[in-house]
Amino acid sequence: MVCNEIILYMTRKWNYTGLSSEEQRLGAELARRFANCRTISDLLVQRGITTIDAAEKFFHPSLRDLHDPFLMPDMDKAVERLNKAMGAKEKIMVYGDYDVDGTTAVALVYRYLQNFYSELDFYIPTRYDDGYGISLKSIDYLAEQGVRLVIVLDCGIKAIEEIRYAAEKGIDFIICDHHMPDAELPPAVAILNPKLEGSTYPCPHLSGCGVGYKFMQAFSISNGIATAELECMLDLVAVSIAADIVPMIDENRVLAYMGLKRLNSNPNMGLRAIIRTCGLGGKEITLNDVVFKIGPRINASGRMQSGGEAVELLVARDSKDAARKSLEIDQYNKDRKELDKQITEEANAILEARGEVHSPKKSIVIYNKDWHKGIIGIVASRLTELYYKPSVVLTLSNGLATGSSRSVQGFDIYKAVESTRDLLENFGGHTYAVGLSLREENIPEFTARFEEYVAANILPEQLTPQIDIDAFLDFSEITPEFVSTLRLFNPFGPGNRKPIFCTRRVKDFGTSKLVGRNLEHIKLELVDDTSGRVINGIAFNMASYFEHIHSGRPFNICYSIEENKHQNASSPLQLLVKQIRLTEV
Repeated sequence: MVCNEIILYMTRKWNYTGLSSEEQRLGAELARRFANCRTISDLLVQRGITTIDAAEKFFHPSLRDLHDPFLMPDMDKAVERLNKAMGAKEKIMVYGDYDVDGTTAVALVYRYLQNFYSELDFYIPTRYDDGYGISLKSIDYLAEQGVRLVIVLDCGIKAIEEIRYAAEKGIDFIICDHHMPDAELPPAVAILNPKLEGSTYPCPHLSGCGVGYKFMQAFSISNGIATAELECMLDLVAVSIAADIVPMIDENRVLAYMGLKRLNSNPNMGLRAIIRTCGLGGKEITLNDVVFKIGPRINASGRMQSGGEAVELLVARDSKDAARKSLEIDQYNKDRKELDKQITEEANAILEARGEVHSPKKSIVIYNKDWHKGIIGIVASRLTELYYKPSVVLTLSNGLATGSSRSVQGFDIYKAVESTRDLLENFGGHTYAVGLSLREENIPEFTARFEEYVAANILPEQLTPQIDIDAFLDFSEITPEFVSTLRLFNPFGPGNRKPIFCTRRVKDFGTSKLVGRNLEHIKLELVDDTSGRVINGIAFNMASYFEHIHSGRPFNICYSIEENKHQNASSPLQLLVKQIRLTEV
């Protein structure tokens, strides 16, 4: 069986792109503002921040910097239709996807509108009975319930026939989505999607929950309602931004920053229950905690049972009820982990048997009709990480091969899947993740054409793990002032990733040691030639380098600078080593 050592020891290319002469000039100007620290100013310039004003806004995000929601196409139509429905006491359904982004979006819009309106309910389709997005079956249910307006979140942008069918039944739709639209759009009353062709909305990469937030912001403005209550729900937006991995720039960064503050100070009752369940109570919560602890638990509900249970938790108003629901969802997550491990092992065994572990093929497509539909997206991510190839994982659901795909850095998998659209029943998603369905008999041709497209369009460097180095540092530069300013670069994500530094010719202070259950990690205590300071670090799964390190010979490291939150830590920071490169003496 293939193990994770493949990726851990895969050769990674270290990249460093220096600044242009113009960027260096801008960096020098910024450096005068930031204690003459060129590293900080260069990091800002790399992120497109070239003025003092832009730097101040970057370091101190404010809700004042949010864009006017009415800049989004159709926003006036959406607000007008919502106001009309509330005035006529029509029944409104808040409808959304079953993942983290969809359930947080539904929770936000439903709970906020509850403050002003009672003829309101929410609906989350099940992954197994309804499938992704809007289905004819769900529309029949909405009609039976007497619904006249549906606010659909994080899906719907391709539901042309379904929304046409709903119109025949007298049901209007307001679509709040952020997935890539086709040329033909559904006949909805309003479509709120910053990716629409011709849209000039300044932040095109909102999460689905972010689009819902902007809708509620516009609703508040149109009705003269103070937005304080809405701002209390920014914790939900922050969770969606982190879990959906949207670019951490512009408006997204403001929403994530303010939402993270809310998550740490006074989160909603459901999120507070999850925080306690996953052992984060009393600790500072980071977006990493959302990605690896909070988000997976919310997601597990939709993967294993029903995303509606996640919404029930996120809108809970009773602490005991929230605690009970959180424990149930935590169990779903434990079950998900077991299935995830099992299916990943099965997928690796299949690829090994097919001779694809070291195959020259540029992509992976794998199908097993018995795999759990709720887990295949995670397995696609695992395979992409392990083999560093665009990967598609398929299973059988409701008579169709249904799957998820994930991509490597820099490769647009949406276009790759789109190139086979004549073989597909349905597809949709983003640059790095696409869901799709097709008939079983089309799998062989899909596999061949997907591989043909990837092989023709992917760049050689996109098939090799890369480490992009932001700056070279000497240990003498890692001062308390530097670390304090670096902290202001939070929150991190695509477009504002955590800086990666390189220090050359470091040496063991003589006290580095192997740690971990199987002594697979190295707890480092390092020095360089610029400072007498001993810098702590951790190098996970790099025990093979220990003999060289312990011998006192020099080596290069690339790393991020992290806070050391372990009790009894000898230093408030440590280096999280990404890779070690041996050097000659």
